Amino acid sequence: MTKPPKSPKLEHSELSGEFTEDDITVLVDIFRKAGSQEDWTMEVVTQNEDLIRWDEPFATDREAFDEFLATIARDGIASFVEDDDVSVH
Repeated sequence: MTKPPKSPKLEHSELSGEFTEDDITVLVDIFRKAGSQEDWTMEVVTQNEDLIRWDEPFATDREAFDEFLATIARDGIASFVEDDDVSVH
């Protein structure tokens, strides 16, 4: 009998955590394999538990968080929340 491979332990950036703006809260998670010098992965989890993951890794956790902030500055935090009832005129 073979055991399934273990999931690697993850190291989470101190920049990870909840972020709230305009009464919308998302969870920013920036992580990499524990004990490695690999690039960082960033995910955002919305209040509706939707998961948004950036395709490209980041060299540093700060670069990842800066990209998150730039996305909010450019598109607004509401861009992470999909709402079919909202229409653009």
